[in-house]
Amino acid sequence: MDKEEIIKSYNKIKDYYSKYLKDYGVKLPALYNKDGTFVKNALVLIKLYQGYPNTKIITKKELTQFIREFYPNTNNVQQAKNLGMQDGWYILSGTRGDSEIPKGSYQLKTLEKPHPGFCKKRREGYKGDFEEIKKQYGYRCATCGAKEGEEHYFRHGTIVKLQKGHMNPCKPLVDGNIIPQCQICNEPYKNRWIFDKTGRVIEVASSADGARIVKKFLKNSSEDIQRDIFNYLKNLMSKKR
Repeated sequence: MDKEEIIKSYNKIKDYYSKYLKDYGVKLPALYNKDGTFVKNALVLIKLYQGYPNTKIITKKELTQFIREFYPNTNNVQQAKNLGMQDGWYILSGTRGDSEIPKGSYQLKTLEKPHPGFCKKRREGYKGDFEEIKKQYGYRCATCGAKEGEEHYFRHGTIVKLQKGHMNPCKPLVDGNIIPQCQICNEPYKNRWIFDKTGRVIEVASSADGARIVKKFLKNSSEDIQRDIFNYLKNLMSKKR
């Protein structure tokens, strides 16, 4: 792969990133180091991108050989693993146990979604008017309806204090992604669920924690419910193939 191909591939990845991944907090590696050499993370991402959307499974050995073209003394490439769970790119890892690919291999799944296990916490830095948002909700929790400054309905002795609740915890804390939630509703949910404007759960957030909780619910459900959900997912997946 020559320099022109690398730059062309990087620019295409950057376009996908800007359109689909930036708002989720996924980290886009720079293409160049200060000395003008290519950044290893960028090179690994570019190698995995080849043929997109019909990407190939690439072994760790193949990635290492590719990086050695630019860094001859490289012994063991770890960048693919870090780009996935840590930086948010949807990269399958056989080493991590993704059943779709063999152990010791990697594959770029898509550039239109972040990795399911990635959910960057972005709760700080809100500069909007939270008081106005609370006013729109009548100073009540969007989820349970408890009113700020009053005793909580179910937690006697606890005075309600409204907090900035993410509608989608994987997106920034900005206007349009905030609902007021009391401390009783906001704290336990963390990064597990996606809410609508009325405070109802509508989706599992893109996080391993949310998936874990759903599995727990399913495990505790009756066999009839488990069977119905299994058949539904089976039919859904077959339609997408």
